[in-house]
Amino acid sequence: MSRTYVVTGAASGIGKATSELLTGQGHRVIGVDLKGSDVNVDLTTDDGRTAMVDQVTELSGGVVDAVVAVAGLAAPIAATAGVNYYGAIATLEGLRPLLLKSDAPRAVTVASMASLHPHDDALLAAFTDGTEADAIARAQELQAAGPDVGYAIYSTSKQALARWVRRTAITPEWAGAGIPLNAIAPAVVLTPMTRDLVATAEGRAQLTAQVPMPLNGPMEPIVAARLLAWLASEENSHLAGQVVFVDGGYDAVVRGDKTW
Repeated sequence: MSRTYVVTGAASGIGKATSELLTGQGHRVIGVDLKGSDVNVDLTTDDGRTAMVDQVTELSGGVVDAVVAVAGLAAPIAATAGVNYYGAIATLEGLRPLLLKSDAPRAVTVASMASLHPHDDALLAAFTDGTEADAIARAQELQAAGPDVGYAIYSTSKQALARWVRRTAITPEWAGAGIPLNAIAPAVVLTPMTRDLVATAEGRAQLTAQVPMPLNGPMEPIVAARLLAWLASEENSHLAGQVVFVDGGYDAVVRGDKTW
């Protein structure tokens, strides 16, 4: 049966691969991105988030079967905090009323293996207990300290998002309303930048040392897309609050059996 999906970050990377996969399966996809999509908005802004909800509501006729919130940044800049955490949550919460009208609603977002990396305590506290203005102000401080320090914006935003999924998925508004909410946590995805890194033996060795992925190494975007598509499908009836690492074994290398 054809379903209606909303995919943010649909113009490139994992979002594009997911959109193409779902379309190829016969589903309708409403893509959201900065440009080149069905809905072109900036999810770092309140106006962009509001416009996204309004336009998706109009295009979908008020009913959405699944939301796949992929849009994000990995740059050591304050905007990364805005889109990775607040943009993702605004997408999921803003479109939840449309999901409630589906017979089989599903929601999934994208965290990262970087959620296991060192984070900034002040930024994490702002995400979880403060305001968006607090978080952006702290992210701007990290950005000003240079890219090595600024990387913590990305890792912290992804950890905060994973925690939000864990807390939120089991609430009456989500699990109680029959909406499975989950996240995936990819490791290195092959993009133009990472393809250049793995083009040489030296680059591959350096990347492997930084992010060990013993099973098949860095992955194509379609690998993450397939997992997102299943989590957003009718087949997923009972996964709730899971952060599923699709990472070639990186999580197991880093954490061992700590999950137990």
